[in-house]
Amino acid sequence: MPTHSAIDAPPHVLQLLPELHETSLQQERAISDKGKVFSSEILGDLEDRRPDGRAKEEFDKLMLDKFIALDEDKCQFVYQLINAMGATNIVEAGTSFGVSTIYLALAVAKTKAATGKSGVVVATEREKSKALTARKYWARCGAAVEQEIEVREGDLLETLKTGLLMVDVLLLDTLALPTLKIVQPHLRPGAVVLTDNIISGAAGYADLLAYIKDPKNGFRTMTLPFTNGFEMSVYTPSPND
Repeated sequence: MPTHSAIDAPPHVLQLLPELHETSLQQERAISDKGKVFSSEILGDLEDRRPDGRAKEEFDKLMLDKFIALDEDKCQFVYQLINAMGATNIVEAGTSFGVSTIYLALAVAKTKAATGKSGVVVATEREKSKALTARKYWARCGAAVEQEIEVREGDLLETLKTGLLMVDVLLLDTLALPTLKIVQPHLRPGAVVLTDNIISGAAGYADLLAYIKDPKNGFRTMTLPFTNGFEMSVYTPSPND
């Protein structure tokens, strides 16, 4: 009897993904005694230890070779959500080594094949070295993944300013609220914004939470019961917006 999988992908991709997730988990256990890395907490600890103002520089250096991938079950949920929505235009803020991007590309490819719509996964990554590694993993997956991804390297607050289509799904990471405000004019009604670690990282997301919970900004939001919280915010602007 065939082994059931939450995602539809070639066997070599289904073999690769758990390996990448395990590498990410091993790195996180090495960094944090909680076994899970929360960027806001690590940066806060560094700021306490580095009053010279170089905490962000040290943080960037620490994270340069780290996966810190979206949890496997969350990736599978996002894959299913994209298929259920018929979503084809995705923006991922903070691609890192491209693990979650593989799921996004597979989901978009499946939706495009089913609906005949066009679409793309816009993947952002500031660090060239990470983007290069991500491209290598996507190449291992093959054209079915590679051809669905448009990589934008550099400061996402600049790279996302132009060239966006109507966005169905937005995945936020660091710089969450500034990123949302840049992409929001391109969100279609009913678009979904996803934010990881919203419970454990609540302090770092305080400004984002205040914004998405303010009715005038057009979101209906709830925290999904995944480990450390996974915020799902649906964009429901008023007809006059």
